[in-house]
Amino acid sequence: MAHSTDPSVADLAPRLAALALENVTREFPNAPQHLVRGADDTALPRVHHPAFYGSYDWHSAVHMHWLLVRLLRRDRAGIDEAAVRGLLDRHLTAGNLEAEARYLLANPTFERPYGWAWLLALAAECAAAGDVGARWADALRPAVAAVAELVERWLAKATYPVRHGVHSNSAFALGLILDAAGPAGCADLADAGTEAARRWFGTDRDYPAAWEPSGHDFVSPALTEADLMRRVLPGEEFPSWLAGFLPGLAHGEPQVLLEPPVVSDAHDPHIGHLIGLAFSRAAALSSIAAALPADDARVPLLTAAAAAQRRAALPQVVAGDFVSDHWLATFAVLALDAA
Repeated sequence: MAHSTDPSVADLAPRLAALALENVTREFPNAPQHLVRGADDTALPRVHHPAFYGSYDWHSAVHMHWLLVRLLRRDRAGIDEAAVRGLLDRHLTAGNLEAEARYLLANPTFERPYGWAWLLALAAECAAAGDVGARWADALRPAVAAVAELVERWLAKATYPVRHGVHSNSAFALGLILDAAGPAGCADLADAGTEAARRWFGTDRDYPAAWEPSGHDFVSPALTEADLMRRVLPGEEFPSWLAGFLPGLAHGEPQVLLEPPVVSDAHDPHIGHLIGLAFSRAAALSSIAAALPADDARVPLLTAAAAAQRRAALPQVVAGDFVSDHWLATFAVLALDAA
């Protein structure tokens, strides 16, 4: 249950929808990750990415579209439904998404794996929206097929996971992929993803979580990994795996993992990542607690820690500063939904 002082997603929905509508159509400033292959290989963002050209970078544009579909599906009261539907109809067209698919296949490490995972999450959300999202889900099929092919190639050759607390983190992306694979129409990825998770993380013990956070993390390597493993381990296996992985958790250790990170400058684009870290920690802590037996001593500690992380981050979710406003709302919804 969410902490009593938390707003609900419905409470925030009008502001979040307005923010997302503004962001996904804001082409500049933009931080493209395009590999320039020659002097003539330059173009404005919307040429390469007719669907996902806004929100500062491609992955943020994708997950801000996810946010709009999520709000339309579950919290449409109070949002400008006509504006949201119109925007999604203009951006999520067959032509636009075929162009996005071609770009992904021509640039096979672009946005690996974070942006890929969010595209599958977007497709899954459109599918879950039923008749409302059916045309967007259908238009997304070529991009979903491209991402599924790229994910399969990646998992087959990725001997080691990436454990950084930023976009390249393997566990966070794989968790989103496992959640989205079936609804997005690529259920075969679930088996490959589960095998990769077990191979990468199944024998991890005594994780040095006291070293967290790094200075610009927006996910916790420790908690993200644990949140992935609760998805792939049977219910009776996960509690003991978690005890070996984070043996001090039942005693509230390491405290630095459970308490909200210090954000010394929310307007710094890297230090500001730590606001997102509080949200993603909250989401992971809530989900891990829900996967444990109700009488497990860790449950109240994890639930209280999740509430503290949310309380610290929620005042910053709409700050009026594009450096954070272009992405944080999505992570706030993840945290509130998990609660």
